[in-house]
Amino acid sequence: MRKHYSILFFLFSIVTFSQVTWQGGSNPDATSSATILFDKTGTGLATYSGTIYAHTGVTLNGTPWQNVLGSWGNNSTQPALTLVSGNIYKLDLTPTIMGYYGVSSGSITKINLVFRNAAGSAQTSDLSLDVGAFQSSLTLPAENSNTIINSGQNLNISATNTNGNANYNLMANGVSINASTGSSFNYTDANITVNKSYELIISQGITSFSKKFAVIVNAGTVSQAMPSGLEDGINYNSSDDSKATLVLTAPGKDFVYVAGSFNNWVPGSEYLMKRDPSTNKFWLEITGLTSGTNYSYQYWVVDTTPTTNSPAVVKTADPYSTLVLSPFDDSGISSNTYPNLPAYPSGQQREVTLLKTGQTPYNWSSATTNFVKPNKDNLVVYEVLIRDFDSNRNFQDLINKIDYFKNLNINAIELMPVMEFEGNESWGYNTAFHTALDKFYGTEDKFREFIDLCHQNGIAVILDVALNHAFGRNPMVRMWMKDADGDGWGDAASDNPYFNEFAKHSYGVGNDFNHSSAYTKYYTKRVIKHWIEDFKIDGFRWDLTKGFTQACSAGDDSCTNAYQADRVAVLKEYADYSWSLDPNHIAIFEHLGSDNEEQQWANYRLSETPSKGILMWGEMWSKYGALMKGGSDDKDITRMGHVSRGFTGKRLIGYPESHDKDRMVYEGVTFGNGAGAYPVGGNLTNAIKRMSAIGAVSLLIPGPKMIWHFGELGMDDSIFTCNNGSVNSDYDGGNPPGDCKLDTKPQPQWTENWLADVNRSTVYNNWAKMIALKKNNAVFNANYTISGQGGTNNTVRQRVYLYGAAAPLSNVVILANFSVADLAITADFPFTGTWYNLMDNTSMSVTNTAMTITIESGGFRVYGNGQALGLEDFNPIKSLSLVPNPANNYFTLSEPIEKAEIYSITGQLVKSFINVNSVEYQFNIEDLKSGVYLVKAFDANTQSKTIKLIKR
Repeated sequence: MRKHYSILFFLFSIVTFSQVTWQGGSNPDATSSATILFDKTGTGLATYSGTIYAHTGVTLNGTPWQNVLGSWGNNSTQPALTLVSGNIYKLDLTPTIMGYYGVSSGSITKINLVFRNAAGSAQTSDLSLDVGAFQSSLTLPAENSNTIINSGQNLNISATNTNGNANYNLMANGVSINASTGSSFNYTDANITVNKSYELIISQGITSFSKKFAVIVNAGTVSQAMPSGLEDGINYNSSDDSKATLVLTAPGKDFVYVAGSFNNWVPGSEYLMKRDPSTNKFWLEITGLTSGTNYSYQYWVVDTTPTTNSPAVVKTADPYSTLVLSPFDDSGISSNTYPNLPAYPSGQQREVTLLKTGQTPYNWSSATTNFVKPNKDNLVVYEVLIRDFDSNRNFQDLINKIDYFKNLNINAIELMPVMEFEGNESWGYNTAFHTALDKFYGTEDKFREFIDLCHQNGIAVILDVALNHAFGRNPMVRMWMKDADGDGWGDAASDNPYFNEFAKHSYGVGNDFNHSSAYTKYYTKRVIKHWIEDFKIDGFRWDLTKGFTQACSAGDDSCTNAYQADRVAVLKEYADYSWSLDPNHIAIFEHLGSDNEEQQWANYRLSETPSKGILMWGEMWSKYGALMKGGSDDKDITRMGHVSRGFTGKRLIGYPESHDKDRMVYEGVTFGNGAGAYPVGGNLTNAIKRMSAIGAVSLLIPGPKMIWHFGELGMDDSIFTCNNGSVNSDYDGGNPPGDCKLDTKPQPQWTENWLADVNRSTVYNNWAKMIALKKNNAVFNANYTISGQGGTNNTVRQRVYLYGAAAPLSNVVILANFSVADLAITADFPFTGTWYNLMDNTSMSVTNTAMTITIESGGFRVYGNGQALGLEDFNPIKSLSLVPNPANNYFTLSEPIEKAEIYSITGQLVKSFINVNSVEYQFNIEDLKSGVYLVKAFDANTQSKTIKLIKR
């Protein structure tokens, strides 16, 4: 069970020997009470002193992990162990084992257990305890084995039990072929000519065990040329919905069967894949399909002479699946998020691929088919983790908040990985299937709806892709894996044509792709093509590009971080391929490496029309964190600009915050300067206020920029916030060990209506104005210098100067005060005359270029020598929100307004309010009947916004 959770467990679990026993020694019956004893000595919890919780279920009617109690990491629903003494803990199962697990009928044969710490970041391996005196074992062949035989050979089958006579019933392909009663079982199935899936049912009274195994007949492989124009994966027949052709690349494998719902999961010789003699690809045309019907299938991939510790048979989904059904994850997916999700096929193991002919293509709007991507120089990217964006954790949440994005004026949304990953609530970097959408977020068409809506609002959609690695459920890992314990999971073996056996860089995670392999290059390009052509994706952010080399080894940081020519070449090749499909494609690399290597990509093909160049992630967290904290740390932010890195074009996406770094406001409140008239340390209000100034000296620097979601509202929850609300990080010596970086986060921005909080909404509105300035005025794409007061950058007085654009707005001076006191700052205007505060276009006369301007602690100014464009459309009422909704007796609005009118759904004015100028004002609706109303709010300029209200 441990291997089927999210990335958190792969990164932070410690799996060692553990000891679990029944109190009293003997196996209890399911109808009695019992106590489990756990000795944490030598386990991953050995040094942990907090409460230990049990993730536990039962093996019911032969199926493990049924009736699981609570959900992983939820301390209010999963049982806590009681300390007995020393390292010994207990868990009482009362009033009976069946009652404890809520089992009313059926046969419980085992208790399944994983013990964890309170944060869920440290755990034991999978543990189990037998239930009942009656136990059984399959002695020949091995349970869950796949035996390869030649046609006509025999199979010997034997089993025993621990409690005298039992009933044995051997099923082959669902039909009973032998039944007997006794203390053991022995049978020979002779002259086997077809594939068989066996189930031996061993029962005594109400208790039964199911032992499964299979025989696969080696029928050889038919060599036959593959029809032209086919690609790996599913190839639908454009003229005949009753057919589809499957193609699989499996070098070194001897033969492959296709098992699926169309052959009752027992493939005959007609489902043996052919081998193309020129490419060695396996292929098979599936016929007799019904249009619009859901089918599922797996490949049975056979290697008769596998490498040491590698399985001879692997049953796996298609590497190019676009929809994967999972026995591990699908039960946790809401029907509201994914209506009518096809059921996982009963009796199968591991992921299967969905096949469906006759699908109706999505009807894209002209906004998508004619979409013009934002200028890369003015790109403002909003990074989103869908899991933590809103309460439903799905694409619909993003659709519902499109006005939030639009009013912020961002022109690109970057989604952390949405490809099928292991588990449900994950960051997504533990990807298993790169061409399948993860169903936890919603359907393919709901995702397309979101993309289309973004394009209708001028917003590009960028996907974060994790193609440095893949995790253990990936079919290309499993087809060539080391599986010494025979459980069907493992890491890449030495003969794997896609993955390195051991990582070739020092940041290894999962299984490391070998990007020098032609197989891997083909796969990667297919992934690129899939998302660009089938989903109209505008760009990719390539995760962990340092891993795209074959020149280094694990632990060799100096090699990994140095210039690597093979890495430069292969990543250019992938960018070239993306641009061949879409000349305006946005390519972003998370490299965070040396300038001389990043220059190779940032300056690549810049002079072409349209201009190319790869955007590089420019992490500036520590320097901006120093500005936020107002202390003595290094505050040199010059590398927020592309010039300091030797980039010819503006191909640097600078950012103060990202998903990998802690929140600016949390840093300020927790570690900031607590002295002065306006301290940051311990003062949330002052820390939030400084986010506007952070925006002024980051967003307004020429070149693309990035926002990590809810930085614009002054998000102050640490990224190390645990499921239970505590904060725990390896970096701060957290106890217990490990950190909660990957834990699902709370969403106070919506539950507490932060847009109605004047401090937080001020940041949102200021950033929206700054982004509008950046997008609409050429000076913010011109020349610039970044310095501090007196020419040094390491100061609380920051100055950014922009120049070289055409009149009327040709020069801009940005000033910011990151002291904990009000300061007089020398503006150093380039010339005298009339200047304008570009945040509101008010004018001021500059008679002395060295004039000083008093700026409040945490404040900023943006001055230009002409009025700015784009602010005339800026209207705070656009971001107006109403809470609570539904409402009982009153509601509030997030912005001060002049008046509000309430209309019935039929258009009749039923109530009005005037002279409302406070966000604390409560609009009383006790006298309204229950129903749906429309609230129309007006600001001082008579601009309005209408919001639907539900009165309870």
